[in-house]
Amino acid sequence: MSDERELLIRDVGAQGDGVAESTGAPVFVPFAMSGERVVANVDGSRGRLLRVLQPSPDRIEPICRHFATCGGCVVQHMASDAYRVWKRDLVLSAFAARGLNVNVGDLVEPGGKRRRAVLSAERRDGGVAIGFHEAQSHVLVAIAECPVLEPKIVAAIPALSGLIAPLMSKLGARLTVTATKSGLDVLIDGIERKLTPDVRSRLALGASELKLARLAVGNDVVVETLPPFLSFASTDVVLSPGCFVQAVAEAEAEMVSRILAAVGKVKMVADLFCGVGAFTFPLAARTKVLAFDGDKLAIEALNAATRKATGLKPITACVRDLFRDPLSPLELNEHDAVVFDPPRAGAEAQAQRLARSKVKTVVAASCNPATLARDARHLVDGGYKIESVTPIDQFVYSAHVEVVAVFRR
Repeated sequence: MSDERELLIRDVGAQGDGVAESTGAPVFVPFAMSGERVVANVDGSRGRLLRVLQPSPDRIEPICRHFATCGGCVVQHMASDAYRVWKRDLVLSAFAARGLNVNVGDLVEPGGKRRRAVLSAERRDGGVAIGFHEAQSHVLVAIAECPVLEPKIVAAIPALSGLIAPLMSKLGARLTVTATKSGLDVLIDGIERKLTPDVRSRLALGASELKLARLAVGNDVVVETLPPFLSFASTDVVLSPGCFVQAVAEAEAEMVSRILAAVGKVKMVADLFCGVGAFTFPLAARTKVLAFDGDKLAIEALNAATRKATGLKPITACVRDLFRDPLSPLELNEHDAVVFDPPRAGAEAQAQRLARSKVKTVVAASCNPATLARDARHLVDGGYKIESVTPIDQFVYSAHVEVVAVFRR
């Protein structure tokens, strides 16, 4: 049962919620800030902000009309200086929780917009609504604007609503939209209806009118006008439908710059969880690279691009599940440096083997400071020293932060 309470917010937590103490237990209040006195409707450990009685001097006006309903952004109401401190503290706290006292660099803010979005769609009032869900909810917020997305993606949403209407059922759908150098690449998932010749024809016509590079429904490529590609260093890589890429090109460039500086001039590097080669190709401009990833389609794309590339050192890319079958210390010892960029779950099994290796330099990139700190603990216990930890604001206004950490034997 919920009740209305007056609360003093003592801190902002890792998810961007204000944290208050009430009857001896923490209460998390979204959109409240440190030092504020607020009135919230409290249900268990969660509070819904009703009024701000005493606002923080760091409170500002959000820049998006959907803020506080759309679950994508959590801190648009936070002034820049406070925002930078909070994001950096996310990394400091994660490492401190593992007993690692590190000097975390200032937050790097590369700017840029997200070139990849995973959107939800549902039937509504005879049409189709496309957007993001409310926080901790299945309620869809139809998006009319989004300050963090590439404008080309936002501008395409109304037309995409009409395009997918023939496919929609009560269950809804998911759209992965990537802004590539040849146009938007759209993958529609969650569709149960079969693509009849008539529906396929309508989809192809609509995709052509929208000037999409490609439209795929599940594993079925309906139309591909131009192969969707991105460039990494000087190499063009054709993407498979819905494949992972770094969210913001400018953030990726910051990560590449720090990785290359840390690796330096060496003879051979292992690029683990390499994806389609965002780091592989810049590294191969100066050294031999062995690249591994569990995604078969990503490795196929990387290898196809390698065959057409010029001016690179040798690249060997292999499919390997690094969670179940991480490189052994003996395999790792063949490399002068190792770069790894795992999913949010981190790379604990691989980090444990790196800790037993003789590799001189390890560079870790991660979108999850908590699992990065866990993996760093293994490396430090294995004899590595943390040389630098750099937070990069790839996910603006969210509770996520990219981190590049450098380790030396």
